[in-house]
Amino acid sequence: MFTVGSFGFILFAALLAGLWRVTPQPRRWQLMLAASLVFYLSLDWQGCLLLCLMTLLVWQAALHLRGSPRWFYVGLAGALAPLTLLRLRPAALLLGQAFSLRIWDVSVPQVLGIGYFSLQLTSYLVDVRRGKQEPESQYARLLCFASFFLSITQGPFNRYDELMPQLDAAAPQPGQWQRGAQRCFWGYFKKLAVADRAALAVNAAFADPSAYDRSQLFLCAVLYVFQLYADFSGYTDIVLGAGEMLGLPLPENFRQPFLAATIRELWDRWHISLSRWLKDYVYIPLGGSRCSAARRDGNIIATFLVSGLWHGAGLTYLVWGFAHGALQALENHLPWRKAITRGWARLVGVAGTFTLLLATFTVFRASSLANAAAYFGGILHNGGHKAFSNYWELGLTSRQEQLLLFFGLALVIAVDLAHERGIHFRDRLAAAPRILRWAAYEGALFLFLFMGYFLGGGGFLYAIY
Repeated sequence: MFTVGSFGFILFAALLAGLWRVTPQPRRWQLMLAASLVFYLSLDWQGCLLLCLMTLLVWQAALHLRGSPRWFYVGLAGALAPLTLLRLRPAALLLGQAFSLRIWDVSVPQVLGIGYFSLQLTSYLVDVRRGKQEPESQYARLLCFASFFLSITQGPFNRYDELMPQLDAAAPQPGQWQRGAQRCFWGYFKKLAVADRAALAVNAAFADPSAYDRSQLFLCAVLYVFQLYADFSGYTDIVLGAGEMLGLPLPENFRQPFLAATIRELWDRWHISLSRWLKDYVYIPLGGSRCSAARRDGNIIATFLVSGLWHGAGLTYLVWGFAHGALQALENHLPWRKAITRGWARLVGVAGTFTLLLATFTVFRASSLANAAAYFGGILHNGGHKAFSNYWELGLTSRQEQLLLFFGLALVIAVDLAHERGIHFRDRLAAAPRILRWAAYEGALFLFLFMGYFLGGGGFLYAIY
């Protein structure tokens, strides 16, 4: 299996990079198709078969679309029906239990990456219908786009008219190997040194909120936000770094989200490719902002409800989506919404936005609304202040592990602050003398081996969507 967090993936990516350089440019998309299918087959052969069938249906629908508009709905059903059924199955089972009904009570395997390739096929079909994209005549090329291994399990979302021309014209430049490897390394650091270690405390606190005091619960709520960010952005850094090594500039997915001063700005910085997809294929078709204020607010809330459903049909996801939609709609009516993004007032906006993010993502992480209520209740009522003293109660094995976790968090925050000010360490490193570069590499490797949590680290969080 070539999971992105495994050593096998590193070998797989290195082999592909070597073959990429010796493969003639017109044949590179075929090499990418073969690599993507091998990658996906190693993870989920049933999902790979479903992907091939869905792509075949969408391909045919796009080819016949202009002759018969009904084909659009056939293709749309092919792209979205499997995702919709899988997302709604848990809700259907709960409904059946509540009313003693037998509803779809059969074993259905979870399809890896279906939340990503379904939306990518949908965007291709809609773009063909809008006349923005010519229908692809070769099934294999559309399958290459849909199965692209660097983004099939966790994104970022690609567009056909952006990815395929890059595959046709990709030309790695001198120095891109080093820059790509540096970004991959930073991604693995965030995953192994921050996200997986934070998961120990987060999982313990959410499993039984009544066992912890308010300081521990508040700390673990903060840790979860950083765990999710380090995990998801770490994955993004790995795949974007691998793409950079191949000469493929893939879409950015994060841009210092915890420095956002408003909810709207947060979604310009967090899961950027999903936000862009929702805007182009949900929000604007609903009417966007070219309508009355009430209709615009409704469009925003509906779009975020779709985002919640994309994550899952659980009530926690729907409440999370509705909360972000309602907060952004409310924000649009505040007279000081622009002033709070400038000057010293921005600090207030950043603090307020992070607080709202913290509350909503606590609901997102909870296993149920009852679990979320118990968690918030614990923060309000469970006395004590053992967050920094009784580290063992949060699953951490030593004071050193606790300090390493906090140091890793501080490092992630420091790098984001530097990026926000336009300081990029890879550029500084590239300009440094060779002896300093190698000293930095050796120091970073030592820090990674010293801080990395290599025992029982889990998979990437967003792979389940």
